[in-house]
Amino acid sequence: MLIWGLVVLFAAMMSVPFLVPHTGFLALFGIVPLLCMERIADLQGRKRIWVYHYSAFVLWNTFTTFWVCNATVGGGLFAIFANSLQMSLVFGLFRLSKKRFSGSLPYIFLMTAWIAWERFYFDAEISWPWLVLGNSFARTTWAIQWYEFTGTLGGSLWIWACNLSIFGLLVSLSDGSLFSWNGKAKSAAALGLCMLFLAPPAVSFVTERQYRGSMEEGEQLEVLIVQPNIDPYNKFQAMTQAQQNGILLSMAEKSMKGRKNDSTAAPLLLIAPETFTGGVICGEYQRSQTWKGFVNFLESYPHVSMLFGASTYDYIYSPDAPSYTARKVADGMWVESHNSALMVDGSADTQIFHKSKLVVAVEHTPYPRIFCPIDDMLGGVMGRCVGQDGISLLNVKDGDRSIPLGCAVCYESVYGEYYTGYILEGARAMTIITNDAWWKDTPGYRQHLSYASLRAIETRRAIARCANTGVSAIITPTGEIQQPTPWWEPAVIEGKIPLRDDITFFVSHGDITGRICTFVFLLMLLALAVQSVTKK
Repeated sequence: MLIWGLVVLFAAMMSVPFLVPHTGFLALFGIVPLLCMERIADLQGRKRIWVYHYSAFVLWNTFTTFWVCNATVGGGLFAIFANSLQMSLVFGLFRLSKKRFSGSLPYIFLMTAWIAWERFYFDAEISWPWLVLGNSFARTTWAIQWYEFTGTLGGSLWIWACNLSIFGLLVSLSDGSLFSWNGKAKSAAALGLCMLFLAPPAVSFVTERQYRGSMEEGEQLEVLIVQPNIDPYNKFQAMTQAQQNGILLSMAEKSMKGRKNDSTAAPLLLIAPETFTGGVICGEYQRSQTWKGFVNFLESYPHVSMLFGASTYDYIYSPDAPSYTARKVADGMWVESHNSALMVDGSADTQIFHKSKLVVAVEHTPYPRIFCPIDDMLGGVMGRCVGQDGISLLNVKDGDRSIPLGCAVCYESVYGEYYTGYILEGARAMTIITNDAWWKDTPGYRQHLSYASLRAIETRRAIARCANTGVSAIITPTGEIQQPTPWWEPAVIEGKIPLRDDITFFVSHGDITGRICTFVFLLMLLALAVQSVTKK
């Protein structure tokens, strides 16, 4: 019973930070029960210990990401069990290392292996980095303002260091070795442990105060965020696209009464959510009734640019398939689809950005050379959106000048190092457009919102976030969520976001924490392999 009690305790303690605001500190000792479980089971000579740690990871994934099943039951179950399996494999590798390494080395191996896996997961073809340990503090941002130096994996390192320190202390108490330490050793250990827990929040406190004093200075951009609240499950059955456009534009018009035909007004960005419309053909925008309606509307509002999400398409004429992801629509005619963000104004000037970090299966078929032919045989059940090769910006036009902005489309806001690409391209502020209604009223959309706070801290760029059904908000460069809208209600946010040009250490140098941990892990893995071969 003790073993299973520790399994459940681990899952509960690691889940709470993802579910309850301001509880990120629990992650600093939430892994201790798992480590204690492994040690006790080992001392008792139990076999098949993998059952315990795999069960622990399944419970953790279930408690925190069960809501994926609301969008797709099969995809949700796959996410839970496959993600748990990867975690369990990392833990199993740690158990293997205990046969060759002694002392604290296996635990250092575990820490670096875990963080190396998290870093790899960001770029994997099948990627689901939702439960990266550093995300535990997404709703406890007062403690992690130093993410601007380390990124989210710096939080993962902090969590592992704290958990391993506490576990090491417990082991020393249990085997009695702690009592053999002299006074200086005990004092040094106590001081080190206190510094490990308290120094990062202290640095965070000082850093946040510095930024709060400068956030209101400099240029700002007015934004109008419209949350139309259209049920995606009934989007095409309940009303036409023209009716949806009418809802959106009427909400915007009420907030822009004083701007009509005012050529002296300051630039304003009007934002609509992800995939608000469909049927937009790239390069032939005038064929879209929605595009024409938006352009006609904006003609009466000088200096207003509109950002909205759309399902877009490229039609390709070729006797043979131009790519594995292209679908055949007629002889010699193929189509490739995109999840895009478009920027338009009253002059009909149109800019477009295609989402690159795509949701596996729903939007993206992984390893297309292998799985696209299989998908064809199944009748085309998987998504085949195509992203663009590199990040590009969207510009708010203001006479002869323009204001460069980045637009992370939905899932892209989960990827910290990828997100820095917008800033490196010159984005002075960020937008996020999303449609979180697929998950219904569950922790999913709240977690997604909170991850935007991490991106704001890492890049020190404000974010105007527009969600179809909520939560829309303005997020400051310190990660503070302002004017959050209610869930499943139409809403409009009027506000300003600061425009910044500074570059954080994380943006300029990338994920140094992940790279160092990966390097150390590979060295230790090589040493483990050498020892395994030489001792046979």
